[in-house]
Amino acid sequence: MESSPEVVTRLDGGVAVVEIRRGPNNYFNPTVIRTIADEFERLDAAPACRAIVLCSDGKHFSAGADLTGEMVEPGAAGRVYEQGLRLFGIGTPVVAAVQGRAIGGGVGLALVADFRVAARSSRFTVNFARLGFHQGFGISVTLPAAVGESAAARLLYSGGSVTGEEAAAIGLCDAVVDDEDLRPAAIEFASQFVGSAPLAVRSIKETLRGDLVRRIREVLARELSEQTRLRGTADFAEGVRAGRQRRDPEFTGR
Repeated sequence: MESSPEVVTRLDGGVAVVEIRRGPNNYFNPTVIRTIADEFERLDAAPACRAIVLCSDGKHFSAGADLTGEMVEPGAAGRVYEQGLRLFGIGTPVVAAVQGRAIGGGVGLALVADFRVAARSSRFTVNFARLGFHQGFGISVTLPAAVGESAAARLLYSGGSVTGEEAAAIGLCDAVVDDEDLRPAAIEFASQFVGSAPLAVRSIKETLRGDLVRRIREVLARELSEQTRLRGTADFAEGVRAGRQRRDPEFTGR
């Protein structure tokens, strides 16, 4: 089954694989996130689907938002978050298969999943503070939920990066496998849910997640507001400039 050239879905043995095809970096925009959400909701309503694997082709899982095309239009970030919120309402278990880099919003996309299986060479980077920017995609809620408040704050304040092994140690991912085994391992991880009663799994997930969707909706408004405010600062301009020039930023607090 193929829904678009950029997001491809196949269902086999109760496990659906939803693959982003925007390699090598798999940047996302509102259309890509909307297409993933459409696929998730379609699969969530399909009795034959008991688990979903979210993955991507190319070198990296996702390097975050595509800062060209759609993403430069007014309100683009808000549209990404509006569509992204739909991903958190899925009752079917979701496993993300993370290879290469997950950067910025790419980490947010990985955190949509209930579980993450990472390649040994992978890295998770939440570089917002190194850009003079504020995190988005609900990371303010989902990252602390995965790793705890202290570890999340350390990563966010430092704009830091962790390897797949380090991510597993702090709870950011659930399994680390050799790079060549990533996709089969993620499918195998998801397959453990296929034999369970789907109504029970959905009920359990809803209980465990509680008011997650409401909390993410609320924090998205704060994230978007702060991103808009910080985008007008000299530090943000310096962070972007330094990133393009591949040098350390020199922030002034303005």
